[in-house]
Amino acid sequence: MSLPKDLLYSKEHEWVKKEGNKVRIGITDFAQDELGDIVFVELPEVGDELELNEPFGSVESVKTVSELYAPVSGKVVEVNEELEDSPEYVNESPYENAWMVVVELADESELDDLLSAEGYEEEISE
Repeated sequence: MSLPKDLLYSKEHEWVKKEGNKVRIGITDFAQDELGDIVFVELPEVGDELELNEPFGSVESVKTVSELYAPVSGKVVEVNEELEDSPEYVNESPYENAWMVVVELADESELDDLLSAEGYEEEISE
């Protein structure tokens, strides 16, 4: 299982990549593996506001539907439209092609509550 060291992670299995005053968000390799084959991804619209720890979309697999929880608060400034037609990217490339949204941070200090790769690895191995 892949866990890039340059990312931050939430206990709800989202990854976060800081890019200036914005973050790119997706779901982890662990999450996509647990879900199985992804068949549909529902994401917010550009301009939507995300609230910390609140649902902002969902991922549907052949097994289940799972909510996506916002690891930070902020305004959605970009959405990965490719996932609409190619939800399988989530299984194939969770950290590269399958990023979900880019969010302009409302409160950068929220990043302090996220886990390092090592912390996330401990979380999922329990």
